[in-house]
This record gives sequence, structure tokens and C-alpha cells, in this order.
Amino acid sequence: SVKKIFKLKNRPKLNPLIIHYYNLSDAMNDIEINQNFIKLFNRFCPGPITFILKRKINSKINHLACAKMSTVAVRFPKHRIIRSLLKKINFPLAMPSANKSSNVSPVNAKDVFEEFENKIKLILDGGKSRFGIESTVIDLTSVPKILRPGIIGKKIVEKTLKLRIKTNHISKIKSPGMLKKHYSPGIPVLINQKKYDGKSAYIYIGTKFKNKKNFFCLSKNFNLEEAASNLYKTFRIIKKKGYKKIQIMKIPNKGPGIAINDRIKRASEF
Repeated sequence: SVKKIFKLKNRPKLNPLIIHYYNLSDAMNDIEINQNFIKLFNRFCPGPITFILKRKINSKINHLACAKMSTVAVRFPKHRIIRSLLKKINFPLAMPSANKSSNVSPVNAKDVFEEFENKIKLILDGGKSRFGIESTVIDLTSVPKILRPGIIGKKIVEKTLKLRIKTNHISKIKSPGMLKKHYSPGIPVLINQKKYDGKSAYIYIGTKFKNKKNFFCLSKNFNLEEAASNLYKTFRIIKKKGYKKIQIMKIPNKGPGIAINDRIKRASEF
């Protein structure tokens, strides 16, 4: 099953999968927990946060799912449909985003079908993704480090742990979302754009370019959580309309904007 995931997504073998559980007791056979994990688990789970933890020696998780590392990425999702599924099964579920590797992540079932068509036999329709971007990933194997920013931001994690958190700058890929090129719509993406070139699709927040042709708004009232939710959907709309390039205005680098900037920077690696 794990091999099929990598083959279907054309996913590099060095890019580990996130393993999902219904509750903590289900995960205890596979992970080594610590106080930082307990604090974050109690505060945010179930929810959009992934933990990198040391994998127990007797864990039955396939080593390919962990990219042959001694660590494992685990998550406890909140969506009622996937929680219902996890409650019914008696094994950990490897579950990456349902897209081809390096492409834009899907935000609804239609996106998944357009990505794979008849290559998958079943799509479980859970409606539109609430947050629109992937989970925050935090490495708890030593000094806590955020490997991938998400809706759960650095400041609230620091407040919960009562310590300063590092942002990852190491090259070793310990979790999904760390590849240099990722979340790509398949056309060039230019970030921090001040001037419109007259032909590209232009992504912005606010009301400055309201109702103008070729301009796509992520949030009219500068709500960065709403902007994050609309990012991938907007990428897909632009691609379908046949644009050859995307320009994106400078996004405030605070709160969910940090996660947005992470995604568009990786998308711009064309």
C-alpha cells in the first residue's frame, strides 16, 4: 500500500508520509512521547498539527513510510469523516495530500479526481478543506523546531511550550513540505510583485484591484486565514483559465501569512 502511494503520486522516496491516528492510545505502540508533545497534543489535537517523533523500535509502521528514518510524522486530524474512518480501522493510516508530487494540494474531491481521474478507485468526499493549506509540522525529537508553518503559528506554539521555537534551516527532509519545489501550479509564480505586467494572473489581498480582469483576490478584508484557505483554489482556477504566469503581491509575513509565504515561495521554484 505504501509503495502504491509513492508510485501514484510520483513521490520521492526520501519524502516521508504522515501517519494518522484516532487518538493517543492508538499511537502509543509507534511513538516515543515527551513533555513538549503532551503539551501540544492537549492544546491542539485533534487539529492541523503534525509531530515529528522518535519511532519505537518495535513499531510496525513500514520503514518506507518513514523514508527509512528513525523518526515518524504523526497527526490526529479533526475532520469528522476521517475521524469516523480512523475509529473503525485497527491500523495507523498513511495519508498524504491527494495530489501528484510537487503539484498544488487539492481542497475538495473534484480537485482529487482532476488530478488522478480513474487511477484511484474511490474518493471519500469530505467537502471543502477548511484551512486550505497543510498542517503545521513541528519536530519534537530534540529542541522543538517548526519544519513547516501552518495555521497553528509559531507564537501560539511558543506560548503553549513556554519556550522559544526555532524555524528549520537544515536541509534534511524529516517531514512532508520540505522539498524546495512544492505546491506548484505548473506555471511560473513570481512573488512580492509591486507592478502588474499586463498579461499574467495577479493574486492580491484587499480591494485595490476589485473587479479588474486578470486579478484574483484571496481576501477582501485582509483576513490571512481566509487568504490561506483560498490560495490553492485560486492557483487551480488560474491554471484552468490558461494563464502562463502568476504574479503575487507581497503578503504580510505574520500569522497565517507566514504559512502562505512558505507555500508561494516553494511554488515559485519553477
